[in-house]
Amino acid sequence: MNHREYADMAVIGCRIRTMDPRTPFAAAVAVRDGVVMAVGDDAAIRDCCDAKTEVIDGRGRSLVPGLRDSHQHGLSAIDVVRGADLRDVRSLEELRSALREHLDSGGADEWVLGWGLTYEALEGRPLASVVIDEAVQGRPSVLRMIDVHGAIASSRALELAQVYGPVEFPDGAEVVCTDGVPTGELRDLSAIDHVMAAAPEPSTEEARAAAQGVLRRCTEQGLTCLHMMDGDAESLERARVLEESGTLDVRLVVPLWVAPGASQEELQRLLGLRDASGHLWRCGVAKFFLDGVVENGSGWLLNGYADGRVSVPNWPDVREYHEVVREFSAAGFQCVTHAIGDAAVRGALDAYRAAGAAPGVRHRVEHIELVAEEDLPRFASEGVIASMQPLHLQFSMEDPRHEWAQAVGPGRAGRGYRCGDLLRSGATLVLGSDWPVATEDPRVGMAWARLRRRPGLPGSSSGLDQCLTGLDALRGYTTAGAYAAGESDVAGLIRAGMRADFSGFAEDPVDCDADDLVDLPVWLTVVDGRIVHRRED
Repeated sequence: MNHREYADMAVIGCRIRTMDPRTPFAAAVAVRDGVVMAVGDDAAIRDCCDAKTEVIDGRGRSLVPGLRDSHQHGLSAIDVVRGADLRDVRSLEELRSALREHLDSGGADEWVLGWGLTYEALEGRPLASVVIDEAVQGRPSVLRMIDVHGAIASSRALELAQVYGPVEFPDGAEVVCTDGVPTGELRDLSAIDHVMAAAPEPSTEEARAAAQGVLRRCTEQGLTCLHMMDGDAESLERARVLEESGTLDVRLVVPLWVAPGASQEELQRLLGLRDASGHLWRCGVAKFFLDGVVENGSGWLLNGYADGRVSVPNWPDVREYHEVVREFSAAGFQCVTHAIGDAAVRGALDAYRAAGAAPGVRHRVEHIELVAEEDLPRFASEGVIASMQPLHLQFSMEDPRHEWAQAVGPGRAGRGYRCGDLLRSGATLVLGSDWPVATEDPRVGMAWARLRRRPGLPGSSSGLDQCLTGLDALRGYTTAGAYAAGESDVAGLIRAGMRADFSGFAEDPVDCDADDLVDLPVWLTVVDGRIVHRRED
């Protein structure tokens, strides 16, 4: 009796870039029970097949390890991406026109929401209620800025949220006031959430549908794993519900946000969620914010802002941040810290060095838009992951008139986003999108990492010595991401015994011209040995 096991699925006739240094290239791969069974030439893989094996002809197209976005916010889509998409708005008149189009026949207290607004669209005007009150016809309105850390609230929204003056937040967030009167600018997440608490909440069904839409789009673009920087028990519940309903087609790593001033009871509740997991999703990660964003002055910079604004950390008492990091690290969590300014990056590195890490756990610093020269080699020597989003260059260094460049000053602006320097220092560099701040499409992300300018359009790159090679960019979306997640033994390359997660492109994304990457067709996405996206043309 023949007890030989055959593949459930095989992909043949491909140009496979395995990312495995032992056998960098192959032509075919066989899969059984969600795991790579064999990698080799067509003949060897056909020998693993029987009549029940689904055999897919790659027709000479490319296959690479499953791409992973190491920083995005898809599970909280419904909380952020509500109302008008304002990403393409370029002027005040366009903004007011877009808002008028989203007014409907609802009552006076029907909320007008929007997201993705750039600072440049305000044409130098401050974030203030007077900018939008007339356009929304006196209705409650909150418009989130492109960085998600800032927002404009209309006068009626402030009234409904009972915000009539300054509000204290433990994380340094701010309802900006002049002479004690709110201007309408909401600076950082706690302030935005405070006002949005007065708005109607989306239903469970709406939240689930929004998350499904984002995740479906990700698989269509070749993504197989997402590091979701969302962060609470509700995010874990959304992941669980999606999987139980059979609609989760991508792997999720879901951190828990740990806020300044959290009670010991709250901290213990979060610590108790470390091992929460399903088949395609898991927790085990704690997320901290040590600063905000440069554009609104909440980034923490070593030498302050070019215009003299005060620069302070998100945690009023940084010693408390160090202690909480130590507590979560001792409990076996991977610690992930949002640190955009160079002072915040140093603060995160100092906390990690003091706390140590559990075996196999590697702490991470997110964004790293600025890093001091003396701190740059610490990532490699102290085993800390550098997590960056080159897509953000379009909001900061692409134009010296942008808020980011003006805020940090011309000297520092030319030394931002040091992807190349970090790699050369020996650091592990993982890449992501920070969606919805930027598109989740990894092809666009890899193009920005290689070009440091907008792909497909003429223009000079910012910091050519910081550009990544095609192979480095692919590593940032594959093997480096798996290593950062502590999953190198099961993910990040195509080898027998590894997870069967693949991304298929019309041609090798490494060899593809960087300007053409954004239009490179995705013909196949496989997660856990299951086809979640397939395009035949």
